[in-house]
Amino acid sequence: MPWKIGTKQTTKAVEQGLAARVFVARDADPRLTGKIVELCRQAEIEVEWVDRMADLGRRCGIDVGAASAAWIPDGP
Repeated sequence: MPWKIGTKQTTKAVEQGLAARVFVARDADPRLTGKIVELCRQAEIEVEWVDRMADLGRRCGIDVGAASAAWIPDGP
């Protein structure tokens, strides 16, 4: 799956209308994730919560934790 990983990349993907779904770690700092969650609500993009940043990082195929990630579907 194509991912945009991290707060800045996730925010950009949502703002550009590229994200089909956004994943947010529950243990991430709410000051980092609050804006993304609100943007998703406004754009009607589903937010899926993941328990830990480490789990989200592994889900995205990286060896470090991630506060948020956006799933970008393949082209039409």
